[in-house]
Amino acid sequence: MPQSEDRRLADLEARLEREDPRFTRALRSGRPARPREYRRTGAWWGLGLGVAVLGSGIVLAQGLLIAGGLVLVGMAAQLADPDPARMTNRRFGRR
Repeated sequence: MPQSEDRRLADLEARLEREDPRFTRALRSGRPARPREYRRTGAWWGLGLGVAVLGSGIVLAQGLLIAGGLVLVGMAAQLADPDPARMTNRRFGRR
């Protein structure tokens, strides 16, 4: 490989290491993990919490709990957005 391509690959590797160290460690060990953009664990926990708060607000007839549950469900739904291109563009300020 020419020197310029080696340098680009090294820059790409360094940037990936900074952005998602867990992914690069797993890739080096031969057992790749999903990149950060595709991890949805936090979104599922938020969705479960939101549904629990919403359900308890309905059972207790408390408007504040209902509103809080709806907000949590909405936030979790946005985190679980299946289109990673929109997440990437949002992170860098592009539309």
